[in-house]
Amino acid sequence: MSPDTSLQFFQCDPSANGGHPLPANAGILGMSSLHHPAPALPWPVQRVHMPLLGGWQQLHEYWHSATPCRRGRFQDIHFSSNGDLLYGVIELEEGHGSDIGTALQLAAEKAYRQLFSLLEAEGFPHLWRVWNYVPRINEVEHGLERYRQFNIGRHQAFADFARPVDSSPAACALGVAEGPLSIAFLAARRAARGIENPRQISAFEYPRQYGPRSPTFTRAAIADSGRHDILFISGTASIVGHGTVHIDDVVAQTRETVANIAVLVEQARQLAPAAGYALAGLDYRVYIRHAADYPKVRATLEQLIGRDIRAVYVQADVCRSDLLVEVEAHGIAIRPELGTP
Repeated sequence: MSPDTSLQFFQCDPSANGGHPLPANAGILGMSSLHHPAPALPWPVQRVHMPLLGGWQQLHEYWHSATPCRRGRFQDIHFSSNGDLLYGVIELEEGHGSDIGTALQLAAEKAYRQLFSLLEAEGFPHLWRVWNYVPRINEVEHGLERYRQFNIGRHQAFADFARPVDSSPAACALGVAEGPLSIAFLAARRAARGIENPRQISAFEYPRQYGPRSPTFTRAAIADSGRHDILFISGTASIVGHGTVHIDDVVAQTRETVANIAVLVEQARQLAPAAGYALAGLDYRVYIRHAADYPKVRATLEQLIGRDIRAVYVQADVCRSDLLVEVEAHGIAIRPELGTP
């Protein structure tokens, strides 16, 4: 990876900027578009069908590369690569179930099999970060919650491609009301360093009470993109050990969530002390189950992290029905020995 490689993240509200703003450099790996039908674009776009909270009308989030990007299609995946990093999006409608699995299970397995096949074909073996959005994630079908169905399909693809679950990427899995199964991912030619939370049992070691197959993700990861160290914090919630705590108390759940994130940030500081990671320096996406809880969640986060917290708030279903809030985050730090770009 060349030392001048630069990966940046930025957000914009097109409704507040007179349309769809494009950066001067067209080296865009990909983007997510929240609560807005994004126009046709040359780079991959994950369309996140979640209502924004707090006055935002629409939101575009970009992963921007300092170097030109090559676009491509692989089966159902639209992807973009700058030679060092690869960003892709796959959106699949659920088909029909069969005697080997439910429709969602088979769609999840198909999506991840395509994802891993693409990474093998393009030579990007290391999956850094995945964003999963699952329709009706908490509904029960065929006697099993849909999130657990998704986990079975995802786990099967990991097994088929001989990918050990204890080296899984940072990830989130949230529920949307409708739409396709939507998965975006960022991969690279070098491995990220996984981080686990000593306050929690690793997700891939959850007991079977959470489903026939455990979730396949790590709590956080630090990745080296050349000029930057990037901290990815997975979707994090009010879980201690493997159990939900503070049921029905959204403020207490938010506080517990921040406590878990703070532990991950401290772990990251030990792995990359020069990066200077801190709670106040991260970019957050906050998923709130009930829109009416938004003022309480925001006030709690501002109290714990700071009034200048960079956060986007959306209404979404969290992967457990007793969880009221989930928070993911990332931070990008220029490696000091390389200086300013």
